[in-house]
Amino acid sequence: MTEQALDWQELTSLTRGRPFAVERVRLTDSGVAVEGAFELPQLAQLSAEDQVFVTAFVRAHGSIKEMERIFGVSYPTIKARLNRISQSLDFVETDPAPSRADVIDRLRRGEIDAQQAVAELEGRT
Repeated sequence: MTEQALDWQELTSLTRGRPFAVERVRLTDSGVAVEGAFELPQLAQLSAEDQVFVTAFVRAHGSIKEMERIFGVSYPTIKARLNRISQSLDFVETDPAPSRADVIDRLRRGEIDAQQAVAELEGRT
């Protein structure tokens, strides 16, 4: 193997979907290297074909009609592929629960009552 870095598509092809570990990361602009066990981002764990599909979907601004045109397939085919890919990705919480301190501060300021505070602290909101 050459010293030049493999791109993700080549790496994905090389591993054929099998799990692998990244143990060294080098910052190209400074030459600083860090060694350890690094988990790949979820999108990098997709097959090369699925990475291309996700990239096209983002570039199409989520337009299934545009994806139909790009890939020359039907709406159900695009939806089925999106569903398959989405099932392989963990959901990332975009609206995390408020911290205990935030809830107490809002209670002190009178923004919520005691019952609402208890519900939020117990995760029932």
